[in-house]
Formats: sequence, C-alpha cells, structure tokens
Amino acid sequence: MKGQRIGAWIAIIIGATYFIVPLLGTLEFSLRKRRDAYSFDAYQSVFSDVNFRETFGYSMMMAALTIVFGMLLVVPTAYWVRLRLPQMRQIVEFITLLPLVIPAIVIVFGYIQMYKSSSYLPLTGSTTGTNILLMFSYITLSLPYMYRAVDTAMRAIDVRTLTEAAESLGAKWTTIMFRCIFPNVMSGVLSGAFITLAMVMGEFTMAALLGRPAFGPYLQRVGANQAYEPSALAVIAFSITWLSMGLLNLVSRFGKARPARV
Repeated sequence: MKGQRIGAWIAIIIGATYFIVPLLGTLEFSLRKRRDAYSFDAYQSVFSDVNFRETFGYSMMMAALTIVFGMLLVVPTAYWVRLRLPQMRQIVEFITLLPLVIPAIVIVFGYIQMYKSSSYLPLTGSTTGTNILLMFSYITLSLPYMYRAVDTAMRAIDVRTLTEAAESLGAKWTTIMFRCIFPNVMSGVLSGAFITLAMVMGEFTMAALLGRPAFGPYLQRVGANQAYEPSALAVIAFSITWLSMGLLNLVSRFGKARPARV
C-alpha cells in the first residue's frame, strides 16, 4: 500500500510538472515585454485592444446562446429517449459522438454548402444568418459534452416516477419539463455549459471560415504579428479554461448532494 501511494504521488508530480511548467514559462515570458524588468505591459496592451474586447464579448455572447439553445435541444431529447424511446438510446449516443470523429472543418464546410446564398435557407447571406449558422455549428461541437453530462445527471433521478407524479397532479408537458426535469438535471446542464464555454472561447476553424469576429481567430492573428501579447492571451485563455473546470468540479459536488424533487 505504501509503494502504491508513493507511485501515485510520483504520477501526480509528473503530470503536474508536464502541465504547470510550460504554463509558468509562458507566464514568465509574457511579463518580459519591458527590458530588464517584469511588467504587465503585455496584459495592458491586450486589455486596451479594442479588437480583444470585441472578439471576447462576441465569443461570450455566442457561448451563452450556444448553451441556452443547446440545453433546450439536449434536455428534452435525453428525457424523451430515456422515457419513451429507450431502444433509440445507442443510436442517439452514436449521433452525438460524431462531432468527435468528424473534423470541424468538414462540418462547417458542409454547413456553408448547405446554407449558402443560393440555397433554400440562405443563412450565409446576412450577418445575422451567419451568426445563427455559427451558433448551430457550436451546438454541434458541444453535443458530445452536453448530452453526456445531461444523460449522466438524468440517470441519477427516476424520470418515470417524476413524470407520473406530475401527470397525476395535472401538469402539462412544459410544466413537467421546466418544473420537474430541468431543476433535477441542472448539475449536468451546468457541467456541459462550462465545457461548452471553454470550447467556444478557443474554437478557431468554424469562426474563421465563416468570417466572424470570434476570440479564436483573434488569438491566431495576434500570435502571427506580435511577440509577448500571444503569451498573455494564452495565459488568459488557460485561466478561463481552468476557471470553467473548477466551476465544473464545484457544480458536480453540489449536484451529488442535491436530492431529486417533484
């Protein structure tokens, strides 16, 4: 047992070194913009950049829309599959896992060809339509994470009993969904939401091909033209991801301690 414990600590130290040392090196380099002194000049330059604020705000808005509409798509689907169509569960799981094996460039290129200006639904013919298409693309990429998180949370509750109890009280489908199901799978929804947020903030391919002012293409442009600012942006992006994962851990612990309710 003692040897196993030592081996576990060695593995943890090696893993932490592998992840933390490059990040510390990036942080140290981002502070070297001023000669012979550490400073936050690179961070000041990033935060004072109008393009940073615009692209960061745009990606945050797209992340919020992706989470809301993805939640409205995934939760009813997972609920209906678990309650009425259990034989379709493997098929639905396979479909939601496809974005992991199909490259993002293939997905967005297919969307562009399907919804280009000459098609029946010309989403790419306007800024609003392109934003909607990008949101759909993000929802597609987030399906493996959102569906798995919601389905795992739904396994912890008795969906059939909750539904029958609500129906016996005269509740309609919308009441069952938003008053019974959503509150009891909120930990899964939030888990998928934080992962989706981190994914949207760093996604490059779809936003670049659709020509939208997202945070991912901005990171690429800054990295190609400047020296210290890309390191500052990398630290900021890592901080956002780690914050999301920390919130995910807190939400998961909260969800385990929360009992199901009708």
